[in-house]
Amino acid sequence: MTISSPIVVEIDDNKKALDKFYNSLMEDTKENRIIKSYPTVYIHAWKTGDKYEVYVGESNDFYRRTEEHYNQKNNPKAWESKLTEENSKLYIIAHPNFNKSLTLDIENRLYLYLSSSQSVSKAHNSKENPQNDYYLHEILDEIFSKIWRKLRNINEELFLSEGEIKASHIFKASPLHKLNKEQLEAKELVLSKIANSTQNSSENNQLIWVEGIWGTGKTVLISSIFYEAIIRANKDLDDENSKKKKLDIAVIVNNKEQLKLYKEIAKKLCLVTNKEKVVFNPNNFINQFVDKKNSPKKRTKPYDIVLVDEAHLLLTRKTQAFNGEQGQLAVAMFHRKQIMNAEQYLSKEEIDKYENTAKREGNYIKLTKQMRMNANPEIIDWIEDFCILGKLKPLTKNRGNYEIRVFDSPKLLEKAIKEKAKKEGTKLSRLIATYDWEYKENRQPKNEKYWCVKIEDWCKPWNYQLEKDIQKNKKAKDRDLSWVEQPLTIDEVGSIYTIHGFDLNYAGVIIGPSVKFRNNEVIFDPKSSKNNKATQNRTLKDGSKENFAEDFLSNELGVLLTRGINGIYIYACDEELRNELKRYI
Repeated sequence: MTISSPIVVEIDDNKKALDKFYNSLMEDTKENRIIKSYPTVYIHAWKTGDKYEVYVGESNDFYRRTEEHYNQKNNPKAWESKLTEENSKLYIIAHPNFNKSLTLDIENRLYLYLSSSQSVSKAHNSKENPQNDYYLHEILDEIFSKIWRKLRNINEELFLSEGEIKASHIFKASPLHKLNKEQLEAKELVLSKIANSTQNSSENNQLIWVEGIWGTGKTVLISSIFYEAIIRANKDLDDENSKKKKLDIAVIVNNKEQLKLYKEIAKKLCLVTNKEKVVFNPNNFINQFVDKKNSPKKRTKPYDIVLVDEAHLLLTRKTQAFNGEQGQLAVAMFHRKQIMNAEQYLSKEEIDKYENTAKREGNYIKLTKQMRMNANPEIIDWIEDFCILGKLKPLTKNRGNYEIRVFDSPKLLEKAIKEKAKKEGTKLSRLIATYDWEYKENRQPKNEKYWCVKIEDWCKPWNYQLEKDIQKNKKAKDRDLSWVEQPLTIDEVGSIYTIHGFDLNYAGVIIGPSVKFRNNEVIFDPKSSKNNKATQNRTLKDGSKENFAEDFLSNELGVLLTRGINGIYIYACDEELRNELKRYI
């Protein structure tokens, strides 16, 4: 099927320019008839400082809908109040194949792209648009790419390249993505439980337990639940007959890079005001409910909804674990293989208790579909056998487009990753390593400038080292980026604490001396690890101490080997392991 070229028009965003453009459509041409009579998608865009704000919409009558927007200019609570005569532009998009469902999907994807862009500070829309199958849905991707290219030809400062957009971690974690069947069913269950909980006090103090191993889409699911819970609640508040109060929602994440990510999503999608705090790390969240000297009065009102990424981090706090006093309904994302150190440890009995309670109450969800890696099930099974069972086996030759390579030196590995990082579609390619080299945050190494990963004559700084020297000279647009998105980090090595929860196009994985191959099996050697939190003993509830370091190091390797969307490149310090990997790969 030949796809026609879209119609994309830019005009000044004011009534005078709108009327002039609409009058020009009176001439009876095919293009004018399409703009006037077919559904259209439109974008309002205006500069705020050095970035843009945008509103994305769709309508069967763009002229009438735009006039309605202009009528809201005097409403200080509306986004329209920010439109100015001087620098606002209106983009009108039409196509002969547009139908209602297709325009809704185009609108949603434009919203996704613009809200993920470094050039945009805020994107306004607040809809739940993703469509299921419909007539002509198969041409969505091609039509959208043609639209985006035309928009980019008009204003490349606002409309960045698709490669730049897709490389952003806001894009990867955005709640605007279409969910797979598992995720969609999980989201609808959670939203129905939220609705029941907020309307019926007998439904309070519930735990929804969502289990899924690496890459099964827990981050996108939690951001989608957060987004739609707020959108739906706000719609109820806008209803004059509604007696509902604003939902009090908290999102809890431990990784500082993900903390930054969720805050940026909430800000860019205008889900919260500047004064609201909805994203917390576990300690800050729990501390709200603890009496402390010289601190503000402790919080007594529980949150309506608490969304928890890596639930074990809240269930194992030393000062106070999560309980019903802090949230009326908690959605906990969890998997045993996410537990990385002794502080986070939960026994099988404790985990089974939470799971069984959730199953009994119809609140148990399991995610199984791999969403990160463009790899077939045989490759996923091979990685899990390697990390979880400690077994290496011949890797299938049918690898599709997924690439797995083993290198003889870290120099060759670095060279290959840097080559990938130069290309438009694989810029987010970085080196990451097991925590087998010394690193102490906020301390300077003795007689050296940086904490480094050193292998023979090869040496690279650990993550967050180079930015100390160039922080002041960083470009403003780079300051809010995650570690993997910052250009300078191509010359660093990421750790489990930097990369957990994030994706790479290609992951260059340095497997340090804590992972070895002996007697025909993979073994994990705690003595070779520098991750003290993983190797220390865990004090159990009965006062006894136990060591689970081998399990934690296995989990660490699993996270590193599942970061690559399109491939993993490997260097193993242990010669026997390296030779076995080469033999099987």
